[in-house]
Amino acid sequence: MKHVGKLLFITITSLALGFLKSDAQAISLESSTIISTEGNNAIKDSVHLFTIQDIVITGNHRTRNSTILREVSFKKGEKYPLNILVSKFAQAKKQLVNTSLFHYVVVSLQSIQGYDAIVHIDVKERWYIFPVPFIRTVDKSFGEWVKEKNMDLSRVNYGLQLNMNNISGRNDKLYLYLMNGYTKQLAFRYNGLYLDKKLQWSTNMSMALGKNKELRYITVDNKSLAIKNSNQFVHSFFRSSLEVNYRKAIKTRHTFGLAYSYEDVADTVYKLNPFFATQRTIIRYPEVYYRLSHFNTDFNPYPTKGVVAELQLDKKGFNHNMNLWELIAKGSKYWPLSSKYFFNLSAAGGLKLPFRQPYITQQFVGSNDLFMQGYEYYVIDGEAGGYTKATFSRQLINTSIHIASAKLKQLNSVPIRLYAKIYGNAGYIYNKQPGDNVLCNKLLYTGGLGLDLVTFYDFVLKVEWSFNQLGQNGLYLHRSVYF
Repeated sequence: MKHVGKLLFITITSLALGFLKSDAQAISLESSTIISTEGNNAIKDSVHLFTIQDIVITGNHRTRNSTILREVSFKKGEKYPLNILVSKFAQAKKQLVNTSLFHYVVVSLQSIQGYDAIVHIDVKERWYIFPVPFIRTVDKSFGEWVKEKNMDLSRVNYGLQLNMNNISGRNDKLYLYLMNGYTKQLAFRYNGLYLDKKLQWSTNMSMALGKNKELRYITVDNKSLAIKNSNQFVHSFFRSSLEVNYRKAIKTRHTFGLAYSYEDVADTVYKLNPFFATQRTIIRYPEVYYRLSHFNTDFNPYPTKGVVAELQLDKKGFNHNMNLWELIAKGSKYWPLSSKYFFNLSAAGGLKLPFRQPYITQQFVGSNDLFMQGYEYYVIDGEAGGYTKATFSRQLINTSIHIASAKLKQLNSVPIRLYAKIYGNAGYIYNKQPGDNVLCNKLLYTGGLGLDLVTFYDFVLKVEWSFNQLGQNGLYLHRSVYF
């Protein structure tokens, strides 16, 4: 009987271990890592429910556990089939990487006892403080400064930008901006002061003031003309804003904002352009706006899969001195065609009411983050319109440079990805009073090819050779822009 009992115990134990092994790829009772986002986990078990007994987080020296747990779609005590749990690991890794807090993230199933599971999240934090000195031209692009301003050194700004991220460990950000030279400016912005324990409600605040000796006062032939006075300032400004964010879901954010703007403009501007603004000399107005943003991509700074969308409704002013309703919508969809080939389709559009607007509220394409490739040197003002962009790309390089001698962990490895691409743009901007601006009220189209470099700390450099319908072509450089 003793031998029979021993044989029965061995048989039952072997069957149990074999069952666990077939369900979860070599699952053991006390394995250091069973299933990980770093491995190829083809889990097919969709029947048995596993309870998350604990979530262990390591590697976060400043980031709070609550901030990390806010980004994952599973909680302690929840039950999932093993295949669903593994898919949630991949989603959690993607979401944590997109916080821009970490160099790398590994989410793994650390151990299983029966149907109780322990999840392990291991992260490697980035540098969070960046003092960045800068030298920048005041023109719309470096190419315009070289080509049209003959590299005039008087048209250069210099200063210091201080970025302080994750100050409280809750992914909050503080930006300080000191500028001298052609433009004198002081600005700060603080994002991420949380108001509740669930980290669903937060506030942002900003302030900027400055003055300069040049001001763009009119658009002629789709080029901005500016008035310049070397002896005194022709324009001074102040702007402040307060925003409240609500993010119940992980990928969607609602922002409600209040702002106030004040500008002091030289009389000469109105002599040159009587329609510069409705208010004379002093321009001031309140502003309220709402913004809905949705990010669901594999890597926000340079997506190859997923969806990005943004909708903003803005009301500037509440009387005849300033009266503008503005609606702007943007969206991008990214498709991986294979492991190395990708396709992206983006669109952006806007509407301003009433249609008759002064010059300062007519800016559309070329005066902000809305632009068409091939028309970087042009400004296309209007009250309504939009454009689409299509891009086909191929990954050429996907590697990392390891620096064994680096004493700082943040520099041990530098990722490098390089993509070749071809693209095309098409758009239309309506302007009720176009004047001499021939690019308004007509179909616009451009095309080109280029290279995109993606490396550490979300740095994206785009080198593009573009052609437009005017028969012009040229080389353009861009930092990452999502739309």
